[in-house]
Amino acid sequence: MGSQWARDKVYTRAMKAGYRSRAAYKLLEVQERNEIIRPDDNVVDLGAAPGSWLQVLRELTDGKIVGVDVNPIAPIEGVTTIVGDFTESEVQERICADLEVVNVVVSDASPKLSGQKSYDQARAVALGEEALAFACNVLKPGGNLVIKSFQGELFADLMNEIKEHFRSVRGYRTKASRKGSAETYIIAKNFIG
Repeated sequence: MGSQWARDKVYTRAMKAGYRSRAAYKLLEVQERNEIIRPDDNVVDLGAAPGSWLQVLRELTDGKIVGVDVNPIAPIEGVTTIVGDFTESEVQERICADLEVVNVVVSDASPKLSGQKSYDQARAVALGEEALAFACNVLKPGGNLVIKSFQGELFADLMNEIKEHFRSVRGYRTKASRKGSAETYIIAKNFIG
């Protein structure tokens, strides 16, 4: 039996366009509305599997792209992939060895969902905090960050933490997100450094 979401319009459109998942349209919309990626930016994608954001990033920039995930990612021409946990120092060292300068960090990473909203939201916020810590270690001043999170009681705390490091921070919900989802992207621009 397939997923209840397997035949929605965004999924079907993504498959026809050759993207690996519907998430490609989320990043395309974030980019269209917020202009986070410039044509020569080097980008790190955290939680990159199965690779649809990497496909979009390859279309948006001629810079270097590194995708990191605990799961293997099928190769994409012109993209470096690393299997590992981005919170581990040896994985961060490998990323920095591939990229002298990091202009943008994106993360569509999500914890495995349990169905218990407050627990899942807390885990998503913790993952967002780890992505923020990573970005603060590697981003050049003026760089941008996109993190997926979930609306809930801890969401404002994460937003406030990000505001300490970036000049512009806002929440953004994409049209490609499933109806009823608490998924929200945090768009942070102009890293203070």
